[in-house]
Amino acid sequence: MAYTTVLTEIRGRVGIVTLNRPQAMNAFNTLMLTELFDALDNFDKDENVGAMVVTGNEKAFAAGADIKEMAESSPFQMITQGRVELWDRIRGIKKPVIAAVSGWALGGGCEFAISCDMIVASESAKFGQPEITIGITPGGGGTQRLARLLGKHLAMEMILNNRTLTATEALQFGLANRVVPVEGYLDAAVALAEEIASRAPLAIRMAKDSINAAFESTLTEGLKTEKRNFYPLFSTEDQKEGMKAFIEKRKPDWKGR
Repeated sequence: MAYTTVLTEIRGRVGIVTLNRPQAMNAFNTLMLTELFDALDNFDKDENVGAMVVTGNEKAFAAGADIKEMAESSPFQMITQGRVELWDRIRGIKKPVIAAVSGWALGGGCEFAISCDMIVASESAKFGQPEITIGITPGGGGTQRLARLLGKHLAMEMILNNRTLTATEALQFGLANRVVPVEGYLDAAVALAEEIASRAPLAIRMAKDSINAAFESTLTEGLKTEKRNFYPLFSTEDQKEGMKAFIEKRKPDWKGR
């Protein structure tokens, strides 16, 4: 499918979505959000894709939401347009999604990156939530996810006082999985996604769901989710193949069923 604001490609078993509004530093407007999640949904349904990468360009992953699109909006218009609700679609993606971030990841760009399952950052990456400087707060999950990822105090400083985290700080505080040179950040993200895509597809989905439950629920509820995801895997061909391959000391041949 042809899109206007994003580019898509498949490398091996990795689906790549590139944000493509360079004239606006990849700021999210309604069209780009819609196309982004449509592309991710399509990759999620594609049996030939095992994991996904979302990236921008070297200067900007995404520099926030398109302020021009929102500046004159009323509360009623924001609600009826459902702009904020579009962000929630990331929670419906079952396969792993890795954000490959270089340059600015601000506002909505930061919110989208931290809503992904992993982040590979280039040395030039910078993460921030500058909404306070234009008289609003994050609305795409920033207050909630940053508080959970970084703790209350650092999240407060980022959101209340526009503190920006460098790539090194993002790695130090657990926001990024790894930091690599600018020229190799996308390849590093794709390589990580390819490794994940080479593993048992159903187990990957169940593991992602269980980890998200730990992030979003109590320990008791999370343990229930883990057991609910663990036991059914013993009815899959991949479980039988994986354990047989381990015993026979060979590489498993996953079928995704």
